[in-house]
Amino acid sequence: LLVLFLQRCLQLLLLPIHALACLGLWDSCYKKVFPYVMAKVAPAYNQKVYSQKQELFSSLRRFAGPSGQLRLLEIGTGTGTNFQFYPAGCRLTCTDPNPNFRMFLLKNLSENQHLRLERLVVASGEDLHQVADGSMDVVVCTLVLCSVSSIRKVLEEVLRVLRQGGAFYFLEHVAADHCSWTYFWQQVCDPFWKYFGDGCCLSRETQEELEKTNFAELNLRHFHVPPCWIPTSPHIIGYAVK
Repeated sequence: LLVLFLQRCLQLLLLPIHALACLGLWDSCYKKVFPYVMAKVAPAYNQKVYSQKQELFSSLRRFAGPSGQLRLLEIGTGTGTNFQFYPAGCRLTCTDPNPNFRMFLLKNLSENQHLRLERLVVASGEDLHQVADGSMDVVVCTLVLCSVSSIRKVLEEVLRVLRQGGAFYFLEHVAADHCSWTYFWQQVCDPFWKYFGDGCCLSRETQEELEKTNFAELNLRHFHVPPCWIPTSPHIIGYAVK
């Protein structure tokens, strides 16, 4: 009951935004603004998880193909904040459903000239038909599965584009322990968080979806991004092998 009461209070506070969303006006406007927001927020987030990302991506090289080159697809590349962690000579395919990120992505790419951009595709993670079957050594997805319409469809596409023995790398904020105050606030904020996070859901059970997907191997661990009381603090990180 308390969750419902607080949700109603937030609904009153955000009534103008809710009205714009119902009229179909909010998404079109916010998709133009969101890349500018992420360009400011992403570097600060990267500092908080720098050591975790550095450790995670340090093993990318082991999945390079027979030629020694690494073919890497990133889903929801955004501003390109992961570029600094990718190995030199990496053959990069970037996808994002929001074309307004392009300017920021290219700027970040110019600062990471150790990478080779092969393709920049405007596409959602649920539909990567422009990427051929088994054409990638690695697929990367960070802070994306929280906002897709179907995690299952994204993971099906990941399996399709990965070669046998390739790997899916992920870092996502997820639902907190259901007995915690963090989960309580996730439930309160969830219906409205999507307006400011471009569809982001605070209480996704992403680990369950990964466990149900037909990966040969799944390496996953939990950690919290400080401060631990914020709704986006609980995270999972790891990689899965096809």
